[in-house]
Amino acid sequence: MSFRLSTEREDKLHEVIKRYPSTRAALLPALWLVQEDAGYVSDEAIEYVAMQLDVPVADVYGAVTFYTMFNRRKIGRHHIQLCTNICCWLRGSEEMLKYLKAKLGIGAGETTEDGAITLSTVECLGACGDAPMMMVDLDYHENLTFEKLDGIIKECRKS
Repeated sequence: MSFRLSTEREDKLHEVIKRYPSTRAALLPALWLVQEDAGYVSDEAIEYVAMQLDVPVADVYGAVTFYTMFNRRKIGRHHIQLCTNICCWLRGSEEMLKYLKAKLGIGAGETTEDGAITLSTVECLGACGDAPMMMVDLDYHENLTFEKLDGIIKECRKS
């Protein structure tokens, strides 16, 4: 196993583990620290977390693959996650996805050539009342229009 957290995040991990009565309870915060450090959660990182928390690798893998907030591969500087669940779909997310694919020149699950943007589709993000919606990095963007998408893409390309 070759994965290691940065010293700062490893210290933070040990602090987090101490907060809980069992190490298993620190699983999601530990994975979040890994993703903040590496940008995604690799197989080596899964083994590292399992070892640090003394839990089965299968439990860590299960959490990583269940929650859409964890990336299993390197992503672009910005991550657009478009909701395609029923509420968003009924209010136009399918057309939004087609528009994003055409504007970015990529498909869902791909990253632009310049490494600026990764486009993903996800199930419900919990903002059904303001559909269609998407998450860009950690920010929600609701009541989407094509004009809003253009502005979001422009901002992502700038930074």
